[in-house]
Amino acid sequence: MNDKPDLLFLLHDVARHLRLDADRRAACHGLTRAQWVILFWLSRQPGQSQKQLAELLEVEPITVARLIDRLEEHGLVERRDDPEDRRVWRLHLLPAARPVIEGLLREREQTLAQCTEGLDAATIAAVVTALCRIKHNVVASLRARERPADTREVA
Repeated sequence: MNDKPDLLFLLHDVARHLRLDADRRAACHGLTRAQWVILFWLSRQPGQSQKQLAELLEVEPITVARLIDRLEEHGLVERRDDPEDRRVWRLHLLPAARPVIEGLLREREQTLAQCTEGLDAATIAAVVTALCRIKHNVVASLRARERPADTREVA
């Protein structure tokens, strides 16, 4: 057996540990990781629809609807009518979400500091560049497989 770390296992394991840490950190604020992610997305892109959030989170729209229900109960998010399509709800943060998001951003900074401890700026930049390339390659491969066979280029 090779003692060298396997890149795919390592990527998976790091992501799993980050999710576990995010679960713990979000719970300290009375939230789930999924609610945390929704708050972050809405702080970055207000007015998302439930369907758009479901696509970003890779979950079913009903799952997002339930998460939004809970965030509404906590007074953090509100649904507003879409002016162009009455079937669509646009999601917006309420003022009470601001201190929650600030707390979550502090948690994020602590996580980043933990992850990069002992790494210099050049190493961090190289890791970011490499991960962006890996993501690009994976996404391109997935998209190529999603296209019907007759639209693929012939080699």
